Amino acid sequence: MENAVHKVICVGEAMAMVTPSERAPLADSDTFTITPGGAESNVASHLAAMGFDAVWLSRLGDDALGDLILRTLAERGIDLSAVARDRSAPTGVYFKDPVPGNRRSVSYYRASSAASRMSAADLADWPMHEATWVHTTGITAALSESCAGLVERLIADSSSLGYHVSFDVNYRAALWPSPGAAAIRCLELGRDCHVLMVGLDEAQELWGISTAEQVADLFGTVAHVVVKDGANEAVEILQIPGKEREIFRVPARRADVVEAIGAGDAFAAAFLAGLLRGHAPNKRLAAGHSLAAFTLGTLHDYRPYSELVGESR
Repeated sequence: MENAVHKVICVGEAMAMVTPSERAPLADSDTFTITPGGAESNVASHLAAMGFDAVWLSRLGDDALGDLILRTLAERGIDLSAVARDRSAPTGVYFKDPVPGNRRSVSYYRASSAASRMSAADLADWPMHEATWVHTTGITAALSESCAGLVERLIADSSSLGYHVSFDVNYRAALWPSPGAAAIRCLELGRDCHVLMVGLDEAQELWGISTAEQVADLFGTVAHVVVKDGANEAVEILQIPGKEREIFRVPARRADVVEAIGAGDAFAAAFLAGLLRGHAPNKRLAAGHSLAAFTLGTLHDYRPYSELVGESR
């Protein structure tokens, strides 16, 4: 199917990401870059770059950082026409702090952000009836009780409105009251989706399981269970009603890691693009690895897809 047939809606928070312009500790830096950062807006950015009709839905503060996020995401070709601005709550911010070994420490300032005020009531103003696909994550569900209610409604309305839902667990311990609370809520939400994505390390921490097959058993009602095992492999398990379970494994690509945040979102976007285009499981998993490996080579959460296409020519 052609990309234009699919309107993909991504729902979640975008924050202003502040990172040193050079690879140096935050406290020692004098210059910084500010760009949008957020799992769902990253996925929307990649999908728009790949030619899909990508929509990002959220709330932003009515402030300069919100202006910056909207301008940058619009330049990436994302439909932002239904994004709400909140005059009484700020846009969230997070800071990346380089530490030895090409790792980075991240500090979030998102409590009481405009996005945390999202709720199921926002659906009345959103074009959900136009969607082919909706993508969201466990981050959105963890922002507040009203956001959790929004994610529940997004999933519950999928059958009546005719779209599929992909749910990336994206476990962030600092957002949840406990791992147990995250395990219960993500299991409830993920079981009713068409695609479930989770890192094997996340599955081990949340549910105490250690194989992709065990994840599929836990989410037995999900048609596409995608388990990412870091630098090792990615696994897609098909559980189509009336058919025998099928398992596909594709080794990860070697990558020079500058910074890891954003690679999982790149993988999710490329996988979803392959699924929507009808590509075979091995091909969409390989595409996920390629875009993730490419994104690992930047300090930022998002690296333009056009640069990857240019490198491959």
